[in-house]
Order: sequence, then structure tokens, then C-alpha cells
Amino acid sequence: MRKSPWTFLLLAFVPLALAQAAPLPPQPAQLGLCAACHGEDGHARIPGAPNLAGQPYQYLLQALHGYRNGERKVPVMRAAAGPLTEKDMQALARWFAAQSPCKPTQAENP
Repeated sequence: MRKSPWTFLLLAFVPLALAQAAPLPPQPAQLGLCAACHGEDGHARIPGAPNLAGQPYQYLLQALHGYRNGERKVPVMRAAAGPLTEKDMQALARWFAAQSPCKPTQAENP
């Protein structure tokens, strides 16, 4: 039996459609501190602050651990991550990972 090329396209986009339909995780209690620079939706609001929206959960969580324990040497982030609990960091990483990634022009001009 020969499959239509449309079948392939349909199957290729089903996971994308399901991912977009997934609800956002609950907004973390500690989001306000991060949002000042990185934006509530992870789209940076100030020059030099990285966009966090759509970054992989594990990457974000490891970065927060690195800031908290001093492996990543950014004083403002060390101060921000210092008081966070493991649960706080997981919630923040989950929140930012679930946000829609920035468009290239947004990443260049926050």
C-alpha cells in the first residue's frame, strides 16, 4: 500500500499541534524577580538579558543551579538564585521552557 505524501505531512505536524495546545504550567511565585530583566514570558525586556522563552527545561534548571552554587559567575544572578529552593527553580525552569520562543528579531532587539 502506497502512502500519500499528505499522510507524512499530517503525521509530522500532529506533535507540534499537540504541544501548542498544552496548557502552561502554573505561574511560579518567584517569577517577579526574573521578569524584571527576562520578561514574564521569557522575552527579555532589557538589553543584554538573555531570552529564556522556549529554552530546554533541563538547561534552565542547570543554569539556575550554576548561578546559585557559583559555577556561573554572574553576581546579579547569584544573588537572585541564592534564596531559591529546588522547587522554586524547577517551577521557574518549567515556566520559561513552556513559553513560546522569541522570534529572531525579538532576540536581537529586546
